[in-house]
Amino acid sequence: MKSDRKQDPVRAREHAEPVERTNPVPWLLGLVAASLTVWGVSYFLLNPGLVPDTSGASGGGPAAVGATAPAVADGAQIFVSRCASCHQATGAGLPGVFPPLAGSEWVNGDAKTVARILLLGINGKISVAGATFNSTMPAFATTMSDEEIAAVASHVRASFGNKSPALTADLVKTERTRLGARATPWAGGDELKAQP
Repeated sequence: MKSDRKQDPVRAREHAEPVERTNPVPWLLGLVAASLTVWGVSYFLLNPGLVPDTSGASGGGPAAVGATAPAVADGAQIFVSRCASCHQATGAGLPGVFPPLAGSEWVNGDAKTVARILLLGINGKISVAGATFNSTMPAFATTMSDEEIAAVASHVRASFGNKSPALTADLVKTERTRLGARATPWAGGDELKAQP
């Protein structure tokens, strides 16, 4: 048989058939997996803020949001996570798509109007700094507490060159109550201007 392999070049390149054996899993792999499991569990146990609180009421409305909101809302952090994707980190917006917050007459105008915009959002045409925008801004009434809305509005009114006074959570609460059960967004700037 050996002489056949030497004479046939194709058979000479072939290797012997592999043999299946029962090899155990290396103990080091088991040790690494167990260590990662212990680390992962301890990480979540030592950082309770990472685990969502499921003990509160699940109404989904403002009361449920307020119950889990932090004691002091960080307006800058809320802006980065909820607003900067459209209005940009600089507050300059996107020309023709999303209006600027920097120098906006809406941002620097009546504080009640700012609260109303954040609570219900806008769907339609609005003129900002001489340019017209026709897009949708989401409502935050059901996803943010009064404190969070006041914090992000205050941040915007004091950033990007704006120098307007801060909003209070009480003002946002008053506007939320005034709007009652309304859930539809404002139909552009004209409807907002018509509000008392």
